[in-house]
Amino acid sequence: MILRLHDLSVRLGGSHILQGVSFGVPETGVTALLGRNGVGKTTTLRAILGEVPAAGTVELGGEPVLGRPTHRLVRSGLGYVPEDRCVFAGLTVAENLRLAERDPDPDYDTVHTLFPELRDRAGQRAGTLSGGQQQMVALARVLLNRNRLLLVDEPTKGLAPAVVSSVAAVLERVAERVPVLLVEQNLAVVRRLARDAVVLAAGRVAWRGTAADLLGDAGRTRALLGVGSTARSH
Repeated sequence: MILRLHDLSVRLGGSHILQGVSFGVPETGVTALLGRNGVGKTTTLRAILGEVPAAGTVELGGEPVLGRPTHRLVRSGLGYVPEDRCVFAGLTVAENLRLAERDPDPDYDTVHTLFPELRDRAGQRAGTLSGGQQQMVALARVLLNRNRLLLVDEPTKGLAPAVVSSVAAVLERVAERVPVLLVEQNLAVVRRLARDAVVLAAGRVAWRGTAADLLGDAGRTRALLGVGSTARSH
């Protein structure tokens, strides 16, 4: 396992958001972190990153990392693509990417192979891009650098179906090189990308196993996620 969580707990604003979450992320492939809205998926990612105070154990590559500053985790190879993209709207595409450079030799070849449109739009302000183009920038920022693990939060949220397919195709290629912990509501994307799945409910792990076992059982999917296995969950 590249990532292990054991008894992870988070309290925010008087609420016990995560209540003893434990699971692992293999060193290859995509692990989907699923659940209904408000069960703690994004909080789990933020706790791994050190963005919220947490108790328990988080190990990256067998090394305890809980409590480390976020910037040190990022420098050690933990990449993060936030839910709302968080591009710098007033800066150009090229400037957004330049700010994300961490390695001495950033991998622009891979970025421009995966996102040729970003080369053409290098001088365009990121705030004028479409939602799909902004998602490309958000993904490109982490792919410039060598990563041990990517945390990707709802990459297809709010995107048109054709763009969803493009983003999924990129993640599919990325996952061939680096493991991904993916929060995603679109179950068609999960079916396409994920080998393993973890389902949260009320701040706890309610189920874990293969994505195929989860999505292949319509009753289980409906009970855990509130939707059929072929639908997009909300």
